[in-house]
Amino acid sequence: MTARDHRAILRALFDAAVEAANPGRAVAANLPERPKGRAVVIGAGKGAIPMAAAVEANWPGPLEGFVVAPHGYASPLRQIETVYASHPVPDAASLAAADKALALAKTLGKDDLLIALISGGGSSLMSAPAQGIAPAEKIALLKSLLKSGSNIAELNCVRKHISRVKGGLLAQAAGEARIHTLIISDVPGDDPAIVASGPTVADPTRKADALEILKRYKLEIPVSVARWLAEPDVARGPLRPDNETRVIVSPHESFRAARAKAKVLGLNVLYLGDRIEGEARDVAKVHGAIAQEIKQYDEPVAKPCLLLSGGETGVTVRGHGRGGRNVEFSLALAVTLAGEGNIHALAADTDGVDGMEEIAGAIVTPDTLARARNLGLDPVARLEDNDAHSFFEALGDQVVTGPTQTNVNDFRAILID
Repeated sequence: MTARDHRAILRALFDAAVEAANPGRAVAANLPERPKGRAVVIGAGKGAIPMAAAVEANWPGPLEGFVVAPHGYASPLRQIETVYASHPVPDAASLAAADKALALAKTLGKDDLLIALISGGGSSLMSAPAQGIAPAEKIALLKSLLKSGSNIAELNCVRKHISRVKGGLLAQAAGEARIHTLIISDVPGDDPAIVASGPTVADPTRKADALEILKRYKLEIPVSVARWLAEPDVARGPLRPDNETRVIVSPHESFRAARAKAKVLGLNVLYLGDRIEGEARDVAKVHGAIAQEIKQYDEPVAKPCLLLSGGETGVTVRGHGRGGRNVEFSLALAVTLAGEGNIHALAADTDGVDGMEEIAGAIVTPDTLARARNLGLDPVARLEDNDAHSFFEALGDQVVTGPTQTNVNDFRAILID
């Protein structure tokens, strides 16, 4: 294979995984029965617009409602309104979207139906602080938590307990209405209570859990947040028994599609699963060691081989650079491999956004470090400064997709031949 072939293969595998996460067909196959009363859609997340479009295309009656998506996403919706907000840090539009969702849910009666369309990113896009917590204090705390290395379950546990829309509270606002929740999962294990912080799903965690997480990461807790978390848990009554919650798209299906394509291309596949968490640079060291073992010994699988994994790693931000968990993984992998021949890799986020940048991820080649040093770049220094976006930008090795309007988390592929 030429270097061009390796890049093309890795990108084709990533594209196959993203295409398998397209929610259109899954939404159409999982719509509920039409209610006696109103059918109202409320959606939040990076997949909200295509999910809502599928509802519009397949629903046998009138619809109303809205979805909230990241700024800049295009929308073809006609009956369902589209509003825009910020990710991964909430903005004023996020607060307005949460208020709008709660107000709309409170208009529903027992003969009405709420179709909730939930996908990754919804936590930030629909965000309302709990009583007594200033929006600025909540946002500052979440920014610190995002930089702490916490995993998605920990992050969303805190989000739920300082919110008045998450952790099933949107469902509470809908009262006696029937709720049918459709979910695109971006979390390891596909727990519906974690995806977008579960606005329509009963929450098993407590305020004490959120407080313990904040203390574990030694974060400065604003006075208003500390006071709120010290109060009794918010009362959550039982949800209507005929409510349904369905995970309709998950990382597992995306990786199944990538594995099938790899086999067609004649690659042996070692799939490590879609639940891998931990520090991105530590996960990279493990993946690099496995790749080197395969290259040298043809074990545990023979070359040509594709080492494949998903999940959501974390980054403890200590530097001041431009980074994200997938590019941090990529740079740490390049350092680990130290120019090892015949090993190429791609790591990218399936939503097209890694960290705060409209860049999905990066590609690593055997000459990544050599080309970087020829440009005067110090790979280790860039890694320590959490500056992987700048590193791969200088090399021309960024993976750019634009908004994919879906999100089934991270995709990591290492090609060994």
